[in-house]
Amino acid sequence: MTSFDRDIESYREAVNTSIGWSGADVEFAARLKADDLVAMLARLLRSPGEARVLDVGCGPGLTDALLVGRVGELHGVDVSQPLLDAAAKANPSVRYHRSDGVTLPLDDGFVDASFAICVLHHVEPGRRAAFVGEMVRVTRSGGLVAVYEHNPFNPITRLAVSRCEFDEGVRLLRPAEVKRRIDGAGAPIVESRSIGFFPWGGDAFRHIERRLAWLPAGAQFVVAGRVP
Repeated sequence: MTSFDRDIESYREAVNTSIGWSGADVEFAARLKADDLVAMLARLLRSPGEARVLDVGCGPGLTDALLVGRVGELHGVDVSQPLLDAAAKANPSVRYHRSDGVTLPLDDGFVDASFAICVLHHVEPGRRAAFVGEMVRVTRSGGLVAVYEHNPFNPITRLAVSRCEFDEGVRLLRPAEVKRRIDGAGAPIVESRSIGFFPWGGDAFRHIERRLAWLPAGAQFVVAGRVP
């Protein structure tokens, strides 16, 4: 059992409690990353609708629900069986796998892209290199490895994390460390930028955010590397 062994409603409640005061909710947060990921795949792989994609640390599949139909084939991996059960029930077309927390249960080069959303800061420091290395291993040559993380330089983000029960005691990662982990695992960096400047939806806000992406001030950030 882990701190993430919970049903989907308690997971949703924990996240909403931590960020609800900002005007955002768990669905907004999931959509922000799903939309960003699809746009990045379109830029860097060109065919997201044909891509086989892996969600590492998928939880109850909230982001996956927003990727179904937008990527070619979607897989999810997590250490929590209760969350995997919830994800499979919510997203029957997604293929879910349980991980032992050390290795990913997939073959070398199995996917076109792998991503992890706010997972790496939960991995023990001594195991982070291996964690990212596994993401690189299961991603094909020319494919993408993307890591989304909370921005430790944003005070609103730090407050939200402090209010999230399953983030208790964690240390947020700086973009430089995530870059070092991905590059060190053998996937040279192709993108690093901020996201989540505004807790509201709408094309106008997303357009402004794209122009601000170079500023290290968004609520979160993403670093992506390409597997040689």
